[in-house]
Amino acid sequence: MTFTEHLARGRDFARTAGDHAADMFGPLITIGRGLRAHAAWAKNWWANTPKDKRGPALFLVVAVVAAVALLPYGPLLALLTLMGSAAWAGRVRVVPPPPAPDTSNLKLAAIYTALTPYLVHESDPNPLYAHGGDFKEAFSSWEFDEEGRLISLDLRYPAYFTDTEPQSRARIEQVIHGKVGRSREYRFVWDEEVNRLQVVALPPLPGDIAAQTFVTAAGELVLGFTDTTSTNRMIPVRQDGGQAHQPPVLWRTGPRSAEPHLLGLGAHGFGTSTLLRSLALQALQHGDVVVIDGAGTGEHACLVGRPGVHTVETSLHGALAALEWAATETQRRLDAHNQAKRSGVMPPADTLRPLWLLLDHPSELSELAHAEGRPDPQELLETPLRHGRTAHVTVVVVDRLDALERIRPNLRSGCRARVVLGPLSPELALDALGTPLDITPSSHTPPGRGYARLGNAAPVRLQVPATPDPLDEDAPTDQRDAVIALLPHADTRTESTAELSLSKDLSSLDAAARSLPDLSDLSDLSELSPIEVPPIPPVPPMPTEAPRFL
Repeated sequence: MTFTEHLARGRDFARTAGDHAADMFGPLITIGRGLRAHAAWAKNWWANTPKDKRGPALFLVVAVVAAVALLPYGPLLALLTLMGSAAWAGRVRVVPPPPAPDTSNLKLAAIYTALTPYLVHESDPNPLYAHGGDFKEAFSSWEFDEEGRLISLDLRYPAYFTDTEPQSRARIEQVIHGKVGRSREYRFVWDEEVNRLQVVALPPLPGDIAAQTFVTAAGELVLGFTDTTSTNRMIPVRQDGGQAHQPPVLWRTGPRSAEPHLLGLGAHGFGTSTLLRSLALQALQHGDVVVIDGAGTGEHACLVGRPGVHTVETSLHGALAALEWAATETQRRLDAHNQAKRSGVMPPADTLRPLWLLLDHPSELSELAHAEGRPDPQELLETPLRHGRTAHVTVVVVDRLDALERIRPNLRSGCRARVVLGPLSPELALDALGTPLDITPSSHTPPGRGYARLGNAAPVRLQVPATPDPLDEDAPTDQRDAVIALLPHADTRTESTAELSLSKDLSSLDAAARSLPDLSDLSDLSELSPIEVPPIPPVPPMPTEAPRFL
């Protein structure tokens, strides 16, 4: 065994012996520590006693000791009392840690201090917000959750604050959102009459609702789902393998709709094509669809050749032809409706079936048309946008948020229903939605999350149903299967009936041909009587054939 190993074993032995000695002599050590404390107290007491009082004090101590010595078991009781007192005085006292500061008070004080430069004026003799002031005078009520995050806050502000200006409001909202945490969305409710501001944290929206058949009335489409406080309606949905009820954002279309057309904007990768695909699946249940993919990425290839889908165009030539046909079809429907009203009859059935024009990223086609000197596809939407409500034609346009300036004014003014997906700044919210947003976006925005505004109503939060491209292998399998189940398919029973009818007609013709006499001898042709051949009934078109319009 080497010297190092001997040294290590000796060190372990000494440490073990010390631990055992500390356990064995622990009570004695405690009592000794207590006796030293008593001795120090007695020495301090004798030093602090005046000299003229030391004699009587010493006499009193001797008298007490003598009295205790004369009592039965007195010395034993005195010794036990001294040992107990020494053990109590010599114990190891654990100093409790100082109480942690209240995080709520710290956060509220930080919010108060951050708001002070914006809500104080030098001419105010009694300012509500002052440097070094108390936040309890300005904040009426507040609430925090178990994790120390702010749930609600009610505060007052001076009457001279310009709460009617969107820039001033946005500055206050940005300061508060930065102090309470950017990981959540907060709604700011301004009450200008009493100079109060209420801040409420919003719960996250459900993001696990896949595409499905929603319970809606005719002409109603589900844009997504929102908070329970933003709508008074609930619809049943399939969620997490079960049945639940969620508040929808319903968009009403048709002749009686105040917002017959929709404009959707969003950042790249936040679900604008998903929104268009979701609306297409819902529209195909009761109408026909024309899809124009300006980006040319094949996001809507799953709709090619489906019943009810007139065409899916990705080229500039096909898009212009489809939009020209849509403008002509809108005018035809409008003329048919006007003629029916003058005649007092119902319009033709083909003019009452809804027609949807779905455009994905038309700004890219506009740039390409401008480079080639061809008409702008957005100009061809003038007739459907103006007369689409009467002609049962609905226009849905989705594009990138940074392409808002390249969208024509007639398209922006004609689409009164707005959807914005992805992160949104106050300036972009004002341009895209047409009104300031009273909700501060979260720092983390999941795909499909955004805001919707229908007409002149206030903006509401929106979560688009998960509607991925079924041809995308990276998408979840269950969501792809849900989209495939909603795609329209040809009715195989109709196809089999048509084939059976055609085979019966051909069999009857064959039997009639066999019943004809032998015409090898042409000498008796004058004696033959004419034979009636049954007419061939017309064969209906196959349901899988999409109607053509070009």
